[in-house]
Amino acid sequence: MSEEYHWGRGPAIVAIGGGHGLSTLLRGLKRYTKNITAIVTVADDGGGSGMLRQDLNMPPPGDIRNCMQAMANTEPLMEQLLDYRFPAGSGNLTGQSFGNLLLAALNGISGSFDEAVGKMSQVLAITGRILPVTNANVALRATFENGAQVTGESKIAAFKKEQDCRIRHVELLPAGAPPLPETLEAIAGADLILLGPGSLYTSIIPNLLVGGVGEAILASAALKIYIANIMTQEGETEEMTLSDHLSALLRHSGPGLVDLCLANSAPVGEGLLERYRAEDAEPLVVDRPAVEALGAEVVELPLTSHRGDYARHDPDRLARAVLDLYAQRAETRIF
Repeated sequence: MSEEYHWGRGPAIVAIGGGHGLSTLLRGLKRYTKNITAIVTVADDGGGSGMLRQDLNMPPPGDIRNCMQAMANTEPLMEQLLDYRFPAGSGNLTGQSFGNLLLAALNGISGSFDEAVGKMSQVLAITGRILPVTNANVALRATFENGAQVTGESKIAAFKKEQDCRIRHVELLPAGAPPLPETLEAIAGADLILLGPGSLYTSIIPNLLVGGVGEAILASAALKIYIANIMTQEGETEEMTLSDHLSALLRHSGPGLVDLCLANSAPVGEGLLERYRAEDAEPLVVDRPAVEALGAEVVELPLTSHRGDYARHDPDRLARAVLDLYAQRAETRIF
């Protein structure tokens, strides 16, 4: 991508997901454009987020907080504060994130959760906009191929191991949770829609199950890219190929959800592979003919980070890749 890319004039981007995958993508994109809307899942019910959700009857703040940290333009001290977790021996605060508590406090003085997110976005001077996919307090239920079911996002991985079979589908309870009007407006106005990277069944698909969101993506004329994970995920997508991931997305939405699948082509170091093998995880197999048979193009590029103890996307490589793909395929060039 040309270094002459104009920061304020890029395509209107909607990035959909949750967890660390979405925050990695946002951290890279904000270096190149401010025209970003992140639509974030609120199905999490584990850890500190789950405690706040149960105690305060509010949507879980954790994934929202991660995205805010990625898009924030604040002093390093503020980022340290947001990421601070109270240590063992802190009573009811043990393991809780200060950023989660700040968002919970803002929720207490706001009329709605999305209003609280907006206020915290102003405090942190974020690049772009962050929207919870819904204000509803929803739970995620998974049904497995053997017919067994479990309710609760945090319970799915362990339950899958017990059942030793694949997830057939997931659903939100209550069904038909209403989306934010701003969510549908952002999707309708997007030039580029990005799904992932992130946990397939617990971070990406739950967004598609909120009333009208999947339909809005299907109706959009934007370029729609699914960013595949580098590795399969323990307790969720073991032994699944790229086409299996795409099939799951289409089952929970419909044909035409994805135009292009972006996958990593860089090798994963042997030391990391050994660690992932212990978790029954492996590099995602890109079965190109099967993906193309489902109606999506496949692009493979080196996207991994050279740092850290996990096989993760490099934020800058990933941002450049998706913006290059948009520039190559957009009917009109706006940058």
